[in-house]
Amino acid sequence: MDKAETWLEKTLDYRFNDVGLFEQALTHRSAPGNSNERLEFLGDAVLDVVVSEVLFYARPEAAEGDLSRLRASLVRDTSLADLAAELGLGEHIILGSGERKAGGHRRESILADALEALFGAVYLDSGFASATEFVRRTFGDRFDSFPHVDDLRDPKTQLQEWLQARGMGLPDYELINVSGKAHKQRFEVRCTVPGREATIGEGTSRRNAEQQSAGHMLDQLTAGDPDA
Repeated sequence: MDKAETWLEKTLDYRFNDVGLFEQALTHRSAPGNSNERLEFLGDAVLDVVVSEVLFYARPEAAEGDLSRLRASLVRDTSLADLAAELGLGEHIILGSGERKAGGHRRESILADALEALFGAVYLDSGFASATEFVRRTFGDRFDSFPHVDDLRDPKTQLQEWLQARGMGLPDYELINVSGKAHKQRFEVRCTVPGREATIGEGTSRRNAEQQSAGHMLDQLTAGDPDA
């Protein structure tokens, strides 16, 4: 654990009073000993509160729905995994031999869970105030600027809101083709809006194909529209 402790102190300026908590936070369920699953559960709650407070004061004009979308963009597994990878957390996660050989230290879910478990461990080790500061240090400049809420709405939501704002009918999505083997299928979806040329989207799932077709339709509708 000495290497991991040095990394934590150098990278995030924290030293555990109870090193056992730190070790547990790093222990994946594939490895012997107490896994980090319970700490991940706790850390998830700590993270939600800290991020909610940061956004509450950073965006005083934002509606509840917009705050929820902003929070979701910060705490989703993809964002947490990217952050954990940047910090070098993966090198210190304790994995079973099979998971280690499979490259588990780079797996998105494992990285995200370990980071949340670390937040939970710091909370138990030194309280909420320390955990809050730890989360803030971990996120760094990600808490200095946030994306515009419009950029967080998926294409289907954006398209629906655009049409509703103009009193137009809602789009229709039709699955028109599925190709490829069962484990590697490609989906094609047609998006239709009354009075407009249909658009086609493709993806590895029906949902992804619908989102792409909606994005193409939105591009078509807003082309040359200064108020879009």
